[in-house]
Amino acid sequence: MARRIFISYQHADQMSAKAFNLQGKNPKIKFDFIGRHLLDPVNSENEGYIKRKIREQITGSSVTVVVIGKDTANSEWVAWEIRESLKKNNPNVIVGVLLKDTAPPPRDSLVGRALYEAGAEIVEWKQDEIEAAIERTAKAAERTRQMEKYSNMNESGCNR
Repeated sequence: MARRIFISYQHADQMSAKAFNLQGKNPKIKFDFIGRHLLDPVNSENEGYIKRKIREQITGSSVTVVVIGKDTANSEWVAWEIRESLKKNNPNVIVGVLLKDTAPPPRDSLVGRALYEAGAEIVEWKQDEIEAAIERTAKAAERTRQMEKYSNMNESGCNR
């Protein structure tokens, strides 16, 4: 099943985010996904407009992949995108992908706190690890939604 993935990244890591997105078009990669993103900057200085454009991309996704580079930890935009991904009716699952020679953001940083609060899994930039983490987190979220659905039913099996 194709996953719709929103790609969140700090501007300095734009080329890595584009490389991640290209993997979705590679026929040799068994992982099937459709990238949703703003890999090319929005031509505006209006913060409200930019946020609206980002929300449009997040709305059509079920997974948020956070590309984590050396300057990501204190990115207000990446932290905001993580929070927005969690605000949806069916919140996105969050997976952090570490770029080469990058450590996970400290828990007391903006992005580290957002990732920690989201229960994000953080993996290295290795295709099989990324695929497995996305599938694990997506399936866990689906099970949780199913459990919540059934726990809201009364004894007769009705949702009243």
